[in-house]
Amino acid sequence: MNAGSRRVEAAIAAAREVFGERLSTAEAIRGQHSRGEDLSRPVLPDAVAFAATTEEVSRLLAICNAHGVPVVPFGAGTSLEGHVTPWRGGISLDLSRMDRVLEVNEADMDCLVEPGVTRQALNAGLRDRGLFFPVDPGSHATIGGMCATRASGTNAVRYGTMRENVLGLEAVLADGRVVNTGGRTRKSASGYDLTRLLLGSEGTLAVITKVRLRLFGIPEAISAAVVQFEDLGGAVRTVIETLQCGIPVARIELLDEVQMAACIAYSRLEGFAARPTLFLEFHGTEASVAEQAEALGGIAAAHGGSGFAWAREQEARNRLWEARHNAYWAATALLPGSRAYTTDICVPISALEEAILGAKRDIEESGLTAPIVGHVGDGNFHAAIIVRPGDEEALARAWALDRRIVARGLALGGTCSGEHGIGIHKREFLEAEHGAAALEVMRAIKAALDPKGILNPGKLLP
Repeated sequence: MNAGSRRVEAAIAAAREVFGERLSTAEAIRGQHSRGEDLSRPVLPDAVAFAATTEEVSRLLAICNAHGVPVVPFGAGTSLEGHVTPWRGGISLDLSRMDRVLEVNEADMDCLVEPGVTRQALNAGLRDRGLFFPVDPGSHATIGGMCATRASGTNAVRYGTMRENVLGLEAVLADGRVVNTGGRTRKSASGYDLTRLLLGSEGTLAVITKVRLRLFGIPEAISAAVVQFEDLGGAVRTVIETLQCGIPVARIELLDEVQMAACIAYSRLEGFAARPTLFLEFHGTEASVAEQAEALGGIAAAHGGSGFAWAREQEARNRLWEARHNAYWAATALLPGSRAYTTDICVPISALEEAILGAKRDIEESGLTAPIVGHVGDGNFHAAIIVRPGDEEALARAWALDRRIVARGLALGGTCSGEHGIGIHKREFLEAEHGAAALEVMRAIKAALDPKGILNPGKLLP
């Protein structure tokens, strides 16, 4: 037995004293924690620990830090860039059982939750109070995972991302120390902003154990609409002009004709054509919603939009957004047995047309199937490049296509990831986006908070 194996066995033995039967070395459980929804090669952790309290997380990290054993936080396993793959073995720390809503402060419109709470569960509990949490990444993600990846989603154009909607955190450092960041106030000029340092750190700096979130009142009126276009450029120009005119849409989602065809087939969206399409949602008073829709309808018509279809009833709205949320699965259904290699660049709004139409040309030249869908209201779009597992030639072409799309986005002043994060797959783009000096600062922060490198090693930093 080598020294590494002895360290892992010693850490598992010590952790079992803390977790008892909630620490598993069963191959089936380890397999469930070997990767997320991405195409990375599965890697079995040496064990899986199911945490129930902050104290347990603290004790596990202290044990693993002492033995030099990796710890990989795990929520719902829906990440798309290899964040939860235990690249170097160690212990997968499953936080899904820490799923309590601890406080709801209606007067101040905030709440305190554990990291395993999902967005759907939180909003189900808030509905009767007239409140909701708006960040919607389109998957059954946990709040902790959404913090770790600084998630965004369909409502970001109106309500912002996790960066704007997290007021504070409780987090456990690599050596087991517990820190609290932020607070309940909407602003503060006190000290370093540790909350935003940990948001988007992908489990490499600390493990998040509590989250204080900003809440919003459920609007008086909500109305959704769909408008279709003859060409993709007309749809994108409609988005740009809508935002430049200051129309406060809550959601504005773009689906190209390939993605729309996939959604029609997968979600049985009757009455729509396989054409470039915008899914829209308006929030406000009855009068303001009508005014917003009328203004946007005029812009869309000027750019070749037609068939402005309303969905005012909640059931009809839910059907539309369920189809949008299932876009990933609809895309993979285009090629049975396939999975999607995803990319998600974000560019300034003025560069959106060049970025999307350029990506469309790249896709056509690659010969691959890659539907485009995006939260275009904040300049973010995705290409889901469809490949069959084991098809190494197609995977190589997909990776080359991803590089072309990202390179154009960076050249246009954008970012290599608007919301999925870096994980394993996008590490090579960081220096091109941020520069070598910024990467050295990031490495210094990592070394200061996790000197032994136990927290989600191999992720984020190249």
